[in-house]
Amino acid sequence: EEEEEEAPAAGERADTRLSQRDTEGDRDRDREGAVAEETDEGQREGQEEQLDQTPPSGNKPRKKKKKRKTKKTSAGDALEDKELEDIDRLLERIQAPSGLSAQSQGGLSPDSRPLLYVEHRNLNPENEWKRYFGAHAVLGDQRPRQRQRHVRSTWLTAPKNTWPRYSKTGITMRLLDTQAGVQHFTFEHHREYQQVQYKFLDTVESIDPNNIVLLLQMNPYHVDSLLQLSDVCRMQEDQEMARDLIERALYSLECAFHPVFSLTSGTCRLDYRRPENRAFFLALFKHLMFLEKRGCPRTALEFCKLILSLDPENDPLCVLLLIDFLALRAREYTFLTRLFQEWESHRNLSQLPNFAFSVPLAYFSLSQQEERPELERGQARERAARLIQLALIMFPSVLMPLLDHCSVQPDARVASHPFFGLNAQVSQSPALNQLTSLYVGRTHGLWKDPAVVAWLEPHVHEVLRMVEAQHPLVQEAEHKRKIRYQSAPRNIYRHIILSEMKEAMAALPTMTSQPVMGFDPLPPLDSIVSYTRPERTSRPSNESTLSLFFRSLLPNFNLQGDIWHDGDDEAGAGQDLNQGVNRLMAAMRDMLANIQFQEPPRDDNPEGDGDWD
Repeated sequence: EEEEEEAPAAGERADTRLSQRDTEGDRDRDREGAVAEETDEGQREGQEEQLDQTPPSGNKPRKKKKKRKTKKTSAGDALEDKELEDIDRLLERIQAPSGLSAQSQGGLSPDSRPLLYVEHRNLNPENEWKRYFGAHAVLGDQRPRQRQRHVRSTWLTAPKNTWPRYSKTGITMRLLDTQAGVQHFTFEHHREYQQVQYKFLDTVESIDPNNIVLLLQMNPYHVDSLLQLSDVCRMQEDQEMARDLIERALYSLECAFHPVFSLTSGTCRLDYRRPENRAFFLALFKHLMFLEKRGCPRTALEFCKLILSLDPENDPLCVLLLIDFLALRAREYTFLTRLFQEWESHRNLSQLPNFAFSVPLAYFSLSQQEERPELERGQARERAARLIQLALIMFPSVLMPLLDHCSVQPDARVASHPFFGLNAQVSQSPALNQLTSLYVGRTHGLWKDPAVVAWLEPHVHEVLRMVEAQHPLVQEAEHKRKIRYQSAPRNIYRHIILSEMKEAMAALPTMTSQPVMGFDPLPPLDSIVSYTRPERTSRPSNESTLSLFFRSLLPNFNLQGDIWHDGDDEAGAGQDLNQGVNRLMAAMRDMLANIQFQEPPRDDNPEGDGDWD
């Protein structure tokens, strides 16, 4: 009996050593026996090990085996946890001399990336919603989406089952050249796509959205038709369909990407002067506007960085007027300050009102983060104070409209001072007025925080003190305002049109006599045209005023008819005249038949309490 009581204890020690060897991946039986013989009870351990390997002959040994197995598992887990703790201590000793930990390395990694580096996971709005509301609230009980065979996996947008089946549209991408590590690409239209493009231009001239719908039924992934019809749906308050059409356009363009084209590297370029490339810029811009309205500023910021990386030198859509607002809304203050520090020397970002005011607001927000060291918070507070004073001196016309939008009543000294008064707004150029109106209309919601208003107030009084003391910075800023901002470049007007900010649209000058189309607003004057639309048979333009009036009412009306004769036969000319008169009379009858007159109210009710029908 003593032997039996001692044997399980010895067996447990042997099993403990066996479990340790199993965790290390060594299953050599001879080595286990050699280690077991190091103790005084090695002989009994070997016997117990043989008993474990032989099948049990009765119930009693079987119970002992189960008991030993349970003890073996618990002892093995304890040793495994101890080994993991030892590994963690070893890693800490290795990382201690270098002063880097896993958390600090993760914090430094974004700064080492390029400024316009784009992350794939930040292009998906569902990931942002999951961070805000949790995965269960976003996905619910739905099962993972099954990929269809005919649907490609894309990064910009997720294809939907309700979309038509995708087939090659005739759009491809070609690599033009590579210079200093920067790759220049361009989209190309094949002949069949060019024919569809000609039909699309005809439908646009018809001023009938139904014609675009018919064209999309035959060519469901024609990009310009999707962009134009999206604007029509947005004007009709059908936001869901408008967004769906933009996503379908992005999917069509992404399926045509070159194998080397990368969205994340920030080194791939597209020239906006080529008409084939403009659809990609416009689709990305309209998509990020929808994302911002849906409450996804972080995803919209990533798309804004993508647009800027495609042509950072020219910035054809002038997304620099928008990127600061998205960075503040997404609370990416470090990115905004880094962009200002790296680009101020060669892009003069401080001369734009949006950067002049948004960057000090970002520094102030950084100074309010309690998890940062006190030294960093103090430095951010000093930079914010210095930059907001320079912004108020350079653009004094921003303060009063900004306070008015925030429903903040300034004190008597600020309200009565001419430096911030109405004279500051009237005396500035129209181009500067558009920039300031665009910034105030877009970002005034970020300045409503009481903490921000309390921080702004002493700096406004400090600027007034500098103005009364005739500080040289005040005179220098006034001189810059008179020389600069004489006229805005074309990309700023293009940005204002796409943004549809009513504050800035009111002061928009007439840029061209041609109508502004949503698929190509204000095309560049130095466009690189690869193919031209074939000339159609010209029609005489000697239409009467009455004919032009009916055409404004009925776009399909044509007094001259569809067939024109080149001959000088008087009989043919008279016949054409009769046909034109008949068409005019028919149009007048149709118009009069559709006019409905409202009956005046009856005098049966003398009190007049009833409403008109």
